[in-house]
Amino acid sequence: MVDPVTVAIPVRNGGALLRSVLESVREQRIDRDVELLVADTRSTDGSVQLARRFGATVLPIERFSHGGTRNALMERAAGAHVVFLTQDAVPATDIWLATLLDGFALADDVALVYGRFLAQPGAPIAVKRELDDWFGSLAPDGRPRLDRDRTPDGPGAATFFTSANGAVSRRAWERVPFRDVAYAEDQALALDVLRAGYAKVFAPDAAVVHSHDYTALTQFRRVFDEWRGLQQVHGWVQPLNPARTLLTLQSQVRADLRSLRGSTAPSGVIGRELARSVRHWTVRAAGAAAGSRANRLPAGVCRWCSLERRV
Repeated sequence: MVDPVTVAIPVRNGGALLRSVLESVREQRIDRDVELLVADTRSTDGSVQLARRFGATVLPIERFSHGGTRNALMERAAGAHVVFLTQDAVPATDIWLATLLDGFALADDVALVYGRFLAQPGAPIAVKRELDDWFGSLAPDGRPRLDRDRTPDGPGAATFFTSANGAVSRRAWERVPFRDVAYAEDQALALDVLRAGYAKVFAPDAAVVHSHDYTALTQFRRVFDEWRGLQQVHGWVQPLNPARTLLTLQSQVRADLRSLRGSTAPSGVIGRELARSVRHWTVRAAGAAAGSRANRLPAGVCRWCSLERRV
């Protein structure tokens, strides 16, 4: 008998995209039973009723936390493998789930398998290129990548994992659960499973459509939280080097401009996209510098800088 697989989704007021996520999960072509499990944190927009219409079991969560809620989903799940999505990460194909699970067959010690993000249609060029470049760098030949680095020296490809499009082996999780941290619970899990002697796999063809078109302030706060989490997990502090930061900013904007010039977009659109590119990379640099130094900032400043309003 083939073991079932669980698709687990933390939800709070998932909106229209949640329907797309649930529809795509139910359209997957796979030769095993699929359990759909939703952890809902006080939704008021009908997300609970929607999830149940798609056959999901709903686990009420009073207080959400990135690691704690996912541990609760793991405890409740029936599957030998639990595949995590977020409420706005839509599987891009009907073989997404099967492709992700194929990663566990690459080696007996694989604990984690994750896939790539594709930008939403119409996303800013800076957002699209950032995702394409990052995930493209993980597997330049387009083949699955296996990592077993037991002593990684900081954040990067060797320790990357995402719980927005990632699968976890129950057997490994029973030994190495998610840390109950404010942010970067997926990066912490990857580091912990590697140190425990497991491997992880990047499956480039297991894609979800998942990107954000943030305002400048919201982007800053999101990046602040991301880099704050990386500092807590890895002890990493983004170097402060204005000259190098400026060179990096110029390089990224030029790369975006080259992409725009290769498109058929009218000049007015190119101008707006270029301005957005400058903003995107500037805000990203500022958020990384501040977030990786959050432990040096007053609690009130951290709360203001955090998208999740955490001290």
